Amino acid sequence: MTNKAVVVLSGGLDSTTLMYHVASQGYEVHAISFRYGQRHVRELTAACRVVDKLYDIDSRDASGRFDMAHDDHHKIIDLELAGVAELFEGSGSALVTGEDVPEGHYAEENMKATVVPNRNMIMLSIAAAWAISIEAEGIWTGVHAGDHFIYPDCRPGFIRPANAAIVRGNAGFGKIADWNENVATNPQDFIFTPFIKKSKNDIAQMAFDLDVPIEETWSCYKGGDMHCGRCGTCVERLEALASADGVDPTPYADSSFWKGVTSHV
Repeated sequence: MTNKAVVVLSGGLDSTTLMYHVASQGYEVHAISFRYGQRHVRELTAACRVVDKLYDIDSRDASGRFDMAHDDHHKIIDLELAGVAELFEGSGSALVTGEDVPEGHYAEENMKATVVPNRNMIMLSIAAAWAISIEAEGIWTGVHAGDHFIYPDCRPGFIRPANAAIVRGNAGFGKIADWNENVATNPQDFIFTPFIKKSKNDIAQMAFDLDVPIEETWSCYKGGDMHCGRCGTCVERLEALASADGVDPTPYADSSFWKGVTSHV
């Protein structure tokens, strides 16, 4: 029987590469995506596309729209419908309000405007509930070393206690071992972060090596007709893919801005 893995999938380069990596390890992948009030749903459409590519299926309906939870291999959790997205409205985050999306490199201070409060805690908790219910080996998330500067919930110091909380709070259920005295000091691994010490450049090279459908992924925070090439995640994406051994198939509205930004970081 194939072991199951729940992968948190945004539809971006990192999480899609993670999904392909986990599948390459022999796991049966179950992807979970979230609508949390973000400015656009382009990334969720991308998530549907990359899951279809992985499993060589077509989940679109007769009108050409993706079934946003088409089978057990992909679930999209609508936090807007549940009212959770309303809690983010006072945060000032440019990802969930009408504030301008900052442009430039992730290492710049203005990128803190893209932080959504407690987002990873919410997503990991829901992903864990699904993983435990289907008796998956755990949940995988694509946090990486480049996220650490801006996002506290992508750092090892957050992931470790989050893992411990899930294990202790669900001891004896699903694939989580029953309670024992060692759980407090040595909890089993249930949140897996294979990229947490890797750079975005490392992930970009892995994407080429795994034949990830890069052209189907969506990273841009602005959600236009194509990647803007100027927001933090576009700059990081362009820089990383340019460093790797492969050709970036992504169209960008501005494909040269990143060079000037990264030259002085």
